Amino acid sequence: MEPKPIEEADHFDDSAALNLPHPKTRWWLPPSISTFGPKIDQLFFIILGITSVIFIGVQVTLLVFLFRYRARKGVRAHYTHGNNRLELIWTVIPAIILVVLTVLSQKVWREVRGEIPQNAVPIQIEAEQFAWNVRYPGPDAVFGTADDVTTINQLHIPVGKPVRVRLTSIGKEGKHAVIHSFFLPDFRLKQDVVPGMAIDIWFEATRTGKYEIACAEFCGLGHYRMRGFLSIHSPEGFNAWLKEQATDVM
Repeated sequence: MEPKPIEEADHFDDSAALNLPHPKTRWWLPPSISTFGPKIDQLFFIILGITSVIFIGVQVTLLVFLFRYRARKGVRAHYTHGNNRLELIWTVIPAIILVVLTVLSQKVWREVRGEIPQNAVPIQIEAEQFAWNVRYPGPDAVFGTADDVTTINQLHIPVGKPVRVRLTSIGKEGKHAVIHSFFLPDFRLKQDVVPGMAIDIWFEATRTGKYEIACAEFCGLGHYRMRGFLSIHSPEGFNAWLKEQATDVM
């Protein structure tokens, strides 16, 4: 089946409202819509809090020292060659912070990059200059046959079910395969797509809607054309959409 071009709202159920806010209104993180998104956000806020405290502390200390030890007439400078106790403190404390962050990060990493659920919906995405070629298995549940369902820059998935995506980079029409980066901001998910590699990722949506797919790696002059859309349906709506696409193939 030939890939279908970008559509605005065709085959999109009424429950999936458009969730693409104007760029000027977004001053913070977009709402998380994946099962592991809140855990990534929590880790982000922990790191932000720690670095904010350190930044403010360093700046306040710098201002105090600039004022207290400023050059004054009749006062000779006092030189120091270090303080072992202070050096031990500012070595041990950052080390402890890094160990804690490593433990917390590994826990989230194992969930995001761990074993993919066996019941995940299989999807293949081939990245090229400059499009996302999305492929679903047809009624025979096998990729690479005549009944495959394909779209361009459009990814349709069901809500509440894990989805497995196999990412590859290809070259077409004389173009070489290049590195892309598959980015779903609302899912807190980003994965480089490297030529010569097949990379599996998985995620699960927690709400219906229509969201943005971006390429976070500059891949050429047509990079802007890599913008796609992710449509999240109810399970019934997704099955109906997939069935309709399969009917068109036949």
